[in-house]
Amino acid sequence: MLSPITSRENDKIKQACRLRDADAARRQAGLFFAEGPKLCLEAAKACRCLALYATRPALEHTPALASLDAVTIPVSDPVADKLSSTKNSQGVFGLFALPVPAPALLAAARRILALECVQDPGNVGTLIRSAAAFGFDAVLLGPGCAAPYSPRTLRASMGAAVRMPVFETADLPAALGTLRARGMTCLAAALRGAVSLDAAGRNFPGGVCVVIGSEGQGLTDAAIDACDRAVRIPMTDLAESLNAAVAGSVLLWHFRGVGG
Repeated sequence: MLSPITSRENDKIKQACRLRDADAARRQAGLFFAEGPKLCLEAAKACRCLALYATRPALEHTPALASLDAVTIPVSDPVADKLSSTKNSQGVFGLFALPVPAPALLAAARRILALECVQDPGNVGTLIRSAAAFGFDAVLLGPGCAAPYSPRTLRASMGAAVRMPVFETADLPAALGTLRARGMTCLAAALRGAVSLDAAGRNFPGGVCVVIGSEGQGLTDAAIDACDRAVRIPMTDLAESLNAAVAGSVLLWHFRGVGG
């Protein structure tokens, strides 16, 4: 095992912090930062681990980390505290190769979750996790969404963000138009002209794309217009609305198995 890093100003530690904090740094390096033994082990199932930084007690507590095919570098507790994005460090941090899903996976997908301007990493991660849980094939992120491989998004997704094919587009309405052209039904979670979810049907032989908008503003008119129809979740008068993660998860559950 390599000598431990004890300086918080070490260049490798500074680079790991940049990958933790900045999506631009992640894209430039082709790497993402994962924190915690459970998340690192989950990420390693789908992505190559290039480096693992960990305190000796953390390595001893989780022997399975030794199975990762990566350079393991011990770090002191103060260094672990600097690397940690949470109040209480778990003492384990990994640098992984960014997933690059093949475009063919999106072309073949029968159930897609699309997000527009969902800025909260917790909501994006939760929705990706729900998409994986309910058998969706891919996730499509439009402009303004939280970075899929930020630490908060990864934690909320419980690792699903690296297991699910996640694609990004600079023009969501145009991407939805492409999906419709191939026969997929695109359903906007919106109130404008919406039909109740109970009346939306489930017979979509070309597949279905569920489209969720931002927490505060919902979907843009352009995104709604690019969809086949808008759907709303029937609710009692006791609640005015649901947040993006909850509403999206209800829709994903409702349309599970559609188009399969």
